Amino acid sequence: MFTCPIKQNIGIPCPGCGMQRSTIELFHGHFITSLKYYPALLPLALMFIYLLFHLNFKFKNGAQYLKLLFIFNISIIYLSFILSFFDIWFYKK
Repeated sequence: MFTCPIKQNIGIPCPGCGMQRSTIELFHGHFITSLKYYPALLPLALMFIYLLFHLNFKFKNGAQYLKLLFIFNISIIYLSFILSFFDIWFYKK
């Protein structure tokens, strides 16, 4: 796996740290482990799937729902980023 250049050079994890391991765990069917590595992976995937459907079918309020999903995902990413400093959510690396 690739190492995070920010974590390697600065020594602190970036908001995207854990996404690669989380994706691999998700493909292996380990959903709980995937959520522990990167909690925003499943909501991000659902948002992109909804985006693809919205682009093809032009849902009536699709843009508003995408904005809400985006805010929800950003909130999860930054909350998990803050919690990673305290080793509350993520596995120790």
